[in-house]
Amino acid sequence: MHATLPLLKDTDFPRIKRGALTTLQVNLGYRCNQSCVHCHVNAGPNRTEMMDEANIDLVLQVLQDRKIEVLDLTGGAPELHISFRPLVTAARAMGVRVIDRCNLTILLEPGYEDLADFLAKQGVEVIASMPCYSLENVDKQRGQGVFDKSITGLQRLNALGYGQPGSSLTLNLVYNPQGPSLPPEQGALQSDYKRELAKHFGIVFNELYALTNMPIQRFGSMLISKGTFKGYMELLRNSFQQANLAGVMCRSMVSVDWEGYLYDCDFNQQLALPLPRTIEKIADLDRGLHLKDLLGVDIAGRSIFVADHCYGCTAGQGSSCGGALKE
Repeated sequence: MHATLPLLKDTDFPRIKRGALTTLQVNLGYRCNQSCVHCHVNAGPNRTEMMDEANIDLVLQVLQDRKIEVLDLTGGAPELHISFRPLVTAARAMGVRVIDRCNLTILLEPGYEDLADFLAKQGVEVIASMPCYSLENVDKQRGQGVFDKSITGLQRLNALGYGQPGSSLTLNLVYNPQGPSLPPEQGALQSDYKRELAKHFGIVFNELYALTNMPIQRFGSMLISKGTFKGYMELLRNSFQQANLAGVMCRSMVSVDWEGYLYDCDFNQQLALPLPRTIEKIADLDRGLHLKDLLGVDIAGRSIFVADHCYGCTAGQGSSCGGALKE
């Protein structure tokens, strides 16, 4: 795995600051039943890092004490965590909106056949990875057989009411480009997805999120190996849009790793760029703020740790965990 941070640290990306904290995005661990080439987390079946029970309890305490509106669960495959269901149930009982970033194939794994029913019963919003509506492109990016399993997973969710007109169960899909290019315009691509998935598989969904591939971890390493890293960074930098700065996710969200440490975003988490304890530069041995610190520290107004990968969120139509920042 090629290190990308040394190529990203020297940056002229604009300085930005945090607003009010509304979303806690928690990475429950890096174990996943898939290994996707675009994965910025480098997740896979052989990863063992998983959040312990003490930090699970802290997540719930922070949600309650800070009156957090949204719990965004990610991984790896977050559903593989033994405490996924108790955590979801407790958060929903508090009235917190819960998002599950689901790879769809987990719904078909042995022992998880009732997962879709659980998500529906709890009213969990599902954001599902679906990088294309064609078998060839999906299997190329995510592995052989993934497309057919994803279609079956979507049909299972639809049967429970997800994505259906008039239903309160939200199903959103995520698109990632196949390689070092910006995603197409989100609105037009969403129309294509809805038409093709409905025509061929009878599948419906709410919205499509078009996400830019970030030049870090597995995807960034692949770019370096192919000699295309520099060109991709030039594309991101040349496509920068100042207006996108107002809507980037790091202004209102904090990312939590499996050990409970805080980051401005999931991408900074994977680059080991923690949210510092002080406004000054982070000491080499300082892991930064932890979940427990959120019980007594207000991070609003703090500077956000930026590097060249931040151009990935502000290029073209912009990109965040909620898709394009503007149409």
